[in-house]
Amino acid sequence: MKKNSYGMTAIVVAIFLLAGGTGWAQDIKARMKERLPELIILKARGVVGENNLGYLQFVGAGKEKEAVVAAENTDRLAVYQAIAKQQGTTAELVGKRRALKLAEMAAPGDWLQNEAGQWYKK
Repeated sequence: MKKNSYGMTAIVVAIFLLAGGTGWAQDIKARMKERLPELIILKARGVVGENNLGYLQFVGAGKEKEAVVAAENTDRLAVYQAIAKQQGTTAELVGKRRALKLAEMAAPGDWLQNEAGQWYKK
C-alpha cells in the first residue's frame, strides 16, 4: 500500500508544481488526497487496477465506488491535459507515460494492464 501512496503523492506534487499552487491545483490536490484511502482499499481488494492509459479501471464485474473512480479519472485527465499543454504533447501520451510509472510503483497484488491490454497482478 505504501507504493500506491507514493504514486498518488507524486501525482499530487506534479499537479501542484505545474499549476504553481493555484486554486485549481489546490482543489485537485485536496480531492485526490481525500479519495486516496478509498482508492488504496479498492486496489488492495482487486476491484480496480491501473490501465495502460494512466487511469483507474474496474477489473471485475463489481463496480464499487463508481463515482469515486470516475472522479479520480476526471482529475487525472485534467492533470494530464495540464502537463501536455506545458510539454507540447498530448494528454494521451502523458497518461501512457504515467501508466508506466504507476506500474513501477504499484504494490504487489495490484492489477495492472500491460501495453497489449492484458491484465495481470503485480
